[in-house]
Amino acid sequence: MARYRKKPVEVDAVQFTGGNSVQVAQFITDGGGSFRAETHPTDGKHDIFYIRTLEGEMQAVDGYWIIRGVEGEFYPCRDDIFCATYEAVDG
Repeated sequence: MARYRKKPVEVDAVQFTGGNSVQVAQFITDGGGSFRAETHPTDGKHDIFYIRTLEGEMQAVDGYWIIRGVEGEFYPCRDDIFCATYEAVDG
C-alpha cells in the first residue's frame, strides 16, 4: 500500500442556491454542458438540476456546487464535500 495526495487542480464552480437557476443554467450551457431542470415537487419554488456527467445524469439541489472539471466536464457536488476539497483562489 502507498499513500497518495490529490494534485492541486483549479476548477470553475457556481453554487446552486435555489434562486439562481438562470445563472447555473448559463454556466453549464456556456461551458458546453447539458442539463434539464424541473420544479421541486414539494415546494414548487426551486428547481432541481439534472446534469449530464461522464458517469450519467446526476441531480443537483439547493446548496450543491456545479463544477466544471479540468476537461470541461460538469458534475454536481454537495456543499460539505466541496468545502472540504476546494478553496478559493481569487476574490
